[in-house]
Amino acid sequence: MSADTGELDLLRPRLAELGREPGPADVAGEMRRLGWVVTDESLLHTMEALRRDATGAGPLDPLLRLPGVTDVLVNGPEHVFIDRGQGLERVATRFADDDEVRRLASRLAARVGRRLDDSSPFVDARLPDGTRVHAVLGTLADPGTCLSLRVPAGRRFSLQDWVASGSLPAAGAELLRQLVACRAAFLVSGGTGSGKTTLLASLLSLVPAHERLLVVEDSRELSPDHPHCVRLEGRPVNAEGAGAVSLTDLVRQALRMRPDRVVLGEVRGAEICDLLTALNTGHEGGCGTVHANSAADVPARLEALAALGGMLPDALHSLAAAALDAVVHIRRDGDGRRLVAGIDVLVRDGRTVRAVPAVGFGPRGLRKDEGCAALERLLAR
Repeated sequence: MSADTGELDLLRPRLAELGREPGPADVAGEMRRLGWVVTDESLLHTMEALRRDATGAGPLDPLLRLPGVTDVLVNGPEHVFIDRGQGLERVATRFADDDEVRRLASRLAARVGRRLDDSSPFVDARLPDGTRVHAVLGTLADPGTCLSLRVPAGRRFSLQDWVASGSLPAAGAELLRQLVACRAAFLVSGGTGSGKTTLLASLLSLVPAHERLLVVEDSRELSPDHPHCVRLEGRPVNAEGAGAVSLTDLVRQALRMRPDRVVLGEVRGAEICDLLTALNTGHEGGCGTVHANSAADVPARLEALAALGGMLPDALHSLAAAALDAVVHIRRDGDGRRLVAGIDVLVRDGRTVRAVPAVGFGPRGLRKDEGCAALERLLAR
């Protein structure tokens, strides 16, 4: 008999009465009491199922171990998807019911001291192994409890890896190397799951070894291959509604830690005000990522985020014009492949800043655009 789909509920009550971690002999004895056929294979299978259900990610564990998986998404008990870099794929994995999804989500949240129940029906946290977990209970979501797992990269990607995969032409990789080398301040823009963080980590790995990186993130995802990297991670409120550490707090702390480059893993709120202020006070080479549909949308996105910090549009555009040099945009094509689209330069246009296309990247190499001369001046400084 399989112990994968509900039969574990028959095993748990007696095993729980032991008051200790059950061993193979305990599990085998309970299996025999239930009339199950006990073989070496069935015992190992049941022990593994119990381990996954108690400490792992339950039926999602095998999916998390698949090569190349970056995301595992659960939409209620019957709809499970994975992303292996080619877009979302539906898989055969199922849960018995919504209660099973909810139990798994609650247990994952509890592993990092977070609560997930009717009084706190959603959670965003990072597990000890670096996996980012987000959950929304079925009381708010249809078709049931939703669980999103973002898997940390199993290896670091170099720019050469991007070239080898066809996501970036070799000449484009050389321009990005020059962008880092000239200590330009830039943002990597793109949609959710487009690969912004992975690309930024690849670029940070090009920073000279003698420079000190201060990386500020809401949830730790950036892991550049660099010998002198200090990573600061924000903290949400605890169950008592206290103890939060915002990205704004961490950006201010990072500036006191003698950084050569300040990196904001993702610009998503009022912390943009502090970052732009820092980049205007001698901290060259700063960078980060931002959600945007295109590089042209980045100035408007920054304006909206700065408003959360009480900064007026004119002030934002003045600071951005002086602090930021370029935007590197990344997107997904129709097949889900990640592609670096090109580089835009940020230029002052009256009282506002706009992103001007400088170089586009395509299967045939580089395509020069309106801002190419400005980009060449930037790289030559």
